[in-house]
Amino acid sequence: MSTDLETATLGAGCFWCIEAIYQNLKGVETVVSGYTGGKTENPTYQEICMGTTGHAEVAQITFDPEVITFKEILMVFWRTHDPTTLNQQGNDVGTQYRSAIFYHTEEQKSIAEQSLKETDESTLWTEPIVTEISPLRKFYPGEDYHQNYFNNNPYQPYCQAIIGPKLKKFKNEFQDQLK
Repeated sequence: MSTDLETATLGAGCFWCIEAIYQNLKGVETVVSGYTGGKTENPTYQEICMGTTGHAEVAQITFDPEVITFKEILMVFWRTHDPTTLNQQGNDVGTQYRSAIFYHTEEQKSIAEQSLKETDESTLWTEPIVTEISPLRKFYPGEDYHQNYFNNNPYQPYCQAIIGPKLKKFKNEFQDQLK
């Protein structure tokens, strides 16, 4: 394991889904559900749900770049949510559910822009990608009960109906990259 860990911050709808997926990838050390991209300082989940803070639900992923690269992190990102729907993922609607990459460095910005271009030009999605690429300004960790949500609540209806099938599809597609 490298001592030089990197961080990626991604919005792909509900942060419980993103967290559950990235927790299963080789090279990912930690995943923290939280908020970024808005104007409200120290937002609460209730404020985020109102859709007035400007923040997106995101997962902040700490990873070992010697095991998994930022480009590979993005390959999973493009394939595990719909980046063509503006401010929506399935039944979750609002700016807090937008598809977004919040880059930490200029190198990440460049990789994200190239990855978006390549994915948009591929046959992966038939509609244009609307994913936002913005600098990370301030990340706010979500409340404790949002952390490790799927693992702590596997029988909760949302987890069974939405996250479980998404996680199963992810595990089938990325078998060689699972922990």
